[in-house]
Amino acid sequence: MTRTLAMLLPALIATLPWLDPCAVRAQGVVRDSVGAISSGRGGANIAHSDNGAIILDNPAGLVNMAVPRRFDLGLDTLFTDLDYTDLQNNADGEVVPFPLPQFAYAEKAGNGRWAYGVGVFAPAGFGATYKLDHLLYGKRNYQSVGALIKILPTLAYKIDDRLSVGGTFGLAVSHARLHEPFNLQTGLLAGLPTLVDLEATGFAPTWSAGLQYELTEDTTIGLAYRAETRFRLDGDLRCDVTGTGFPLLASAYDARVDLVWPGSLGLGVKHRFAKKHQVSADVVWFDWSHAFDKLDLKLTHGSNPLFDMILGRKVRDRLLLDWRDSVALRVGYEYDITPKDVLRLGYIYHRNPIPDHTLCPLLMGTLEHAFSVGYGHDWGEWRMDVGYQYSFGPTNHVSRSSFVGGDFDFSTGKAQAHWLFVGFSFF
Repeated sequence: MTRTLAMLLPALIATLPWLDPCAVRAQGVVRDSVGAISSGRGGANIAHSDNGAIILDNPAGLVNMAVPRRFDLGLDTLFTDLDYTDLQNNADGEVVPFPLPQFAYAEKAGNGRWAYGVGVFAPAGFGATYKLDHLLYGKRNYQSVGALIKILPTLAYKIDDRLSVGGTFGLAVSHARLHEPFNLQTGLLAGLPTLVDLEATGFAPTWSAGLQYELTEDTTIGLAYRAETRFRLDGDLRCDVTGTGFPLLASAYDARVDLVWPGSLGLGVKHRFAKKHQVSADVVWFDWSHAFDKLDLKLTHGSNPLFDMILGRKVRDRLLLDWRDSVALRVGYEYDITPKDVLRLGYIYHRNPIPDHTLCPLLMGTLEHAFSVGYGHDWGEWRMDVGYQYSFGPTNHVSRSSFVGGDFDFSTGKAQAHWLFVGFSFF
């Protein structure tokens, strides 16, 4: 386990600067599901204990595993389809397949009352890449990236034959990158256009807690809380007013970005009937109104004295996002074709949390529906699961954007996403 974690963790962190397609995962920019098993049944996982991703979704399920230990290794691959139009542009975002690996290990201890484990997951992100025409700078690359990785040591305890509790406390890594024409949003020079290239990374503690209760032999309910994760991302920003690289009108800064990934509260239930059939559902609330209400930026140690004279030695700017809270419904069905083969189906719905007036092509987490299908086969000491999800949302229209500068006035945006999942479990 230690050797595998040592190989996977640097690989996951190394992917942070390249997470361009991770924008349009549903539920805003938080993924609906992780791993082939959960994803095949529409992300319903809070009341389950049959996969390693339960560490992320509800750590209490760890102690209810049907096996004494398990090792899960998975690869989730994303394909995005973004469309954006405004008065000058009719553009498609670049479609680049992007693989996201995950890892989980769990083991029961002693008499089976305790279980412990560790998981590494990429549960959230945003990003997009376009080539768009700008009134001042001509055709330019527009690119955004925001990524979150969690490393989650986990402990679970079975209080009695029905009730179990669990929690995680670990480390989160987040990365943000922005490359685009940008207008200052606040201060006396609000509206001043410039080309910016921002990149920053940060670390923060993260935790979650949950419980599961077995109502009957066939029915289990679960409750899970995931705390918000607050980051101070540190990095650098380069800006160029003319877009030509003219040194008197360009500068480099040390940058700090305050970014918050939202907390969530979820309730789940699963029920087995007629021996071969199982249904499950999760309802999850996300606190977007506190997490993505604004994005604060602080710039210091500028390299150009002229900029310091005009803007001051410390530059502060704020991007208003004004996202609203959202609730997701995830429903799944599983059919045991044989004792070793299972078929999964799922559906997800949630309201788009982004108001039209702050919608922009670089942060289009506007998906509202998803359908999924999955299949798994058990060979005894190991199993393989595969899954597919298709997510889509309506075309969103912006009349007057709240972003200063008018770049996104009278625009439309539409997002779709395709996910392929494959996972291997060893017992």
